[in-house]
Amino acid sequence: MSVPAFIDITEEDQASELRAYIKAKGAEISEENSEGGLHVDLAQIIEACDVCLKDDDKEVESVMNSIVSLLLILEAEKQETLIESLCEKLVKSREGERPSLRMQLLSNLFHGMDETAPVRYTVYCSLIKVATTCNAIAFIPTDLDQVRKWITDWNLNTEKKHTLLRLVYEALVECKKSEAAAKVMVELLGSYTEDNASQARVDAHRCIVRALKDPNTFLLDHLLALKPVRFLEGELLHDLLTIFVSAKLAAYVKFYQSNKDFIDSLGLNHEQNMAKMCLLTFMGMAVEFKEISFDTMQQELQLEEDQVEAFVIDAVRTKMVYCKIDQTQRKVIVSHSTHRTFGKQQWQQLYDSLSSWKGNLATVKTSLQTLSPSA
Repeated sequence: MSVPAFIDITEEDQASELRAYIKAKGAEISEENSEGGLHVDLAQIIEACDVCLKDDDKEVESVMNSIVSLLLILEAEKQETLIESLCEKLVKSREGERPSLRMQLLSNLFHGMDETAPVRYTVYCSLIKVATTCNAIAFIPTDLDQVRKWITDWNLNTEKKHTLLRLVYEALVECKKSEAAAKVMVELLGSYTEDNASQARVDAHRCIVRALKDPNTFLLDHLLALKPVRFLEGELLHDLLTIFVSAKLAAYVKFYQSNKDFIDSLGLNHEQNMAKMCLLTFMGMAVEFKEISFDTMQQELQLEEDQVEAFVIDAVRTKMVYCKIDQTQRKVIVSHSTHRTFGKQQWQQLYDSLSSWKGNLATVKTSLQTLSPSA
């Protein structure tokens, strides 16, 4: 990728021009180049470049891109410290310091570097931070498959990998991308081992609370398999998650009555919890029974008689349950319901269904061959 340059002259003259420009803007920097070479000049220029970010001068973008272009021609071993220094400057958010310009500069730097350069990690993290401050995360690549590839390409250690995933997660949450954020958090928690799972306590806590709070997240059993979540067994939060995974509404009500302050401390809304548990309980009932009477629903879901039909309509809208109402018989007829958990029993049911379909197709094929030998 080509980066716009300040002026088409030698690197030394370019550094000198940058010094003069920054000094004219009020920075304390000498106009004379250092005897230490270009990397020393750049270190001093980057240290003093704050004044440019506060300026609305049309030349500022060219000036800053000139710094980026000089960075990109340095030897790799001299780049890292300078790139980290520039990223630190660009991340700092002060009033009037043009976040869109800072994003553009970081993007130019990121895409101008070799794809496998480890220091791209620092640039990408900075890009995420700046994008989050101006609600522009949609313009930053956060696809999980791409992030996984970068983690491999940059050969990140465990700490940096966790930092990167956590940063992407927080940015997605901030920008209301809850589904994408949940996938990143599961990836983060799944990267812990038995040896370091205890270190993920805060992440596991955050993941569970976020999943319980999200009005569009209903399937939670996969969280129980994550090592950091298993580490929380015996604690109230793990007990609460277990209720949302497989228990009925009555179990939640009992838990709430004994742990009201705990629920409140998590920032969870009791009424929203009740609504979600009603749906989850109904999903479980719909898997077990193909016909459910209004009376049973009123009892299990703690509904009034005139609330049943509205509840069923809302449940169908979630696409977790497909059913219809028989008002005459006062019952609900279920055609399909999503399983709240998917374990050995559900896999066996799936195997049996596929085996049955396979047998039926073989029968149809045999019948067709009987009618038409060439079929």
